[in-house]
Amino acid sequence: MTSGNDGTGAQGGRLAAAAVGEGVEIRVGTPSGELALTCTPARARELATALGLAADEAESARSQAPVTVRADELRRGDVRDGERAMTVDSVRTDGATTHITWKSGPGRSWNQLYDADARITLRRRGR
Repeated sequence: MTSGNDGTGAQGGRLAAAAVGEGVEIRVGTPSGELALTCTPARARELATALGLAADEAESARSQAPVTVRADELRRGDVRDGERAMTVDSVRTDGATTHITWKSGPGRSWNQLYDADARITLRRRGR
């Protein structure tokens, strides 16, 4: 995997990750030089997880006020506003009823039925 300028207008650096033998090499290049790190696959997965969580937090901080949508407009990845995080896993509308499968952080999953025009407040829209 390689990455260049992220579109923010900042001067582009380079980020690359590749398998090297039994390890994973991460290279970071900037206009002032390059840094190379080698780690185990397990550590690389930990880093990927930490990056994903940090990206989620950054997106969440960037988002404005919660948005309210009709139940039949929900899409996979939408996160419901409330005390505990619930993410839309799937949506199916059958006439005037919308079937939503939710997932929670601890890995639980459940289904709920809503009127298609029911208003659902979201913390963050999925992609």
